[in-house]
Amino acid sequence: MSTSKHGSLLTLDARTKKRNAAEKRFRAYGLGAIGIAVAALTMLLVSIIANGASSFRQTYISFPVTISAEEIEAAESALLKTGAYNKIIQTGLLAYLSERDLLQDTPEADAFGMISGEAGSTFRKFILANPQAAGTTFQLDLLANGRIDGYYKGRVTAETAVLDKNVTPLQLELADRLAADGALVKQFNFDFFTNPDASDQRPEAAGLGVAILGSLYMMAVVLCLALPIGVAASIYLEEFAKKNWITDIIEVNIANLAAVPSIVYGILGLAIFINFAEFNQSSPLVGGLVLTLMTLPTIIISTRASLKSIPPSIRDAALGVGASKMQSVFHHVLPLAAPGILTGTIIGLAQALGETAPLLLIGMVAFVKEYPAAYSDTAGLFGEAATALPVQVFNWTQRSDPAFVERASGAIITLLIFLLMMNALAIFLRKKFERRW
Repeated sequence: MSTSKHGSLLTLDARTKKRNAAEKRFRAYGLGAIGIAVAALTMLLVSIIANGASSFRQTYISFPVTISAEEIEAAESALLKTGAYNKIIQTGLLAYLSERDLLQDTPEADAFGMISGEAGSTFRKFILANPQAAGTTFQLDLLANGRIDGYYKGRVTAETAVLDKNVTPLQLELADRLAADGALVKQFNFDFFTNPDASDQRPEAAGLGVAILGSLYMMAVVLCLALPIGVAASIYLEEFAKKNWITDIIEVNIANLAAVPSIVYGILGLAIFINFAEFNQSSPLVGGLVLTLMTLPTIIISTRASLKSIPPSIRDAALGVGASKMQSVFHHVLPLAAPGILTGTIIGLAQALGETAPLLLIGMVAFVKEYPAAYSDTAGLFGEAATALPVQVFNWTQRSDPAFVERASGAIITLLIFLLMMNALAIFLRKKFERRW
């Protein structure tokens, strides 16, 4: 007769110790993975903010200017209006420097060269918007050029100025004297959000205004097309379609389309909307249609998941009291699934907002120097060339001036803020309207 020994349940045997050790290792792996992800995200955000935060502040040169009504009339009748206003600015700047004894050994041409090339256009717009300024002396704030701005942001030094044809050490010395006199200041750069793009020689004047407007136009097209089409397709597939091999093929293809690289949608849009339909290249309408195709699978999948989450008892109760199939869906199921549908739609829009590759393929890389006149009405959707926030980032990173790299990082921060707001809205809607059973 054999006897077996049974250990106490309170005593850990070798197998239990091994299992507990494996569980601890798995937890450590999970924490390590989270730590790596958080560290990588932190490094990315720190890098972007460090490079782009300075784009939200810009260096301005402030000095008094006097302009008479006769000078305004002569400038407006001149062939080169901005050139005429530049001469008035130059006269006012040199008078200020001479009065304060700030010019010293700096050539007059170098002193005027410290002001942005956009100064004449900016001054003219100010005068046209404020005709009462004629005959008075007023303080004029003008953008400093990119090199002077870079000097106060650490991109330009006296050593690099010796080798740079766009700035001289004497200009940097004059900039220091102007700063000490209070005539050179850094202010929050509101124009970064309202100005259109600028030429390669004027990075200090480049802004996101047209890109933001183009993105809003495209998101409006996506919202008006992708939401009704995606929701209608989801309702039919989930609530009305018979479950057979045809619907199985459709579901598989929808899932596959959600995983297709976005650049493929750009090729599709180029073939259909530009080559076949002959829509204007790089218009917001074409960009919106391409992003609609890309967003539809995401909206359909999220909407179907929301509809599936509604308990069958809701449908059965509606049918039990005499409601039709359509009434049960639209009066009971769809309102309860609305939070999930809205969340999926907003996430799909956020994804579309950050897409670059399909927009590059359809030619939405136009250099838009001024707000298109058609943007004041719906014609801007169809005919005018446009750009978008992610494309503007791409364009700026391709330019040689270091100031555009700063601008690109600032645009990325702006884009991330938009995406963060959209995702926060999705979370809010889900929490506010979500119901649990």
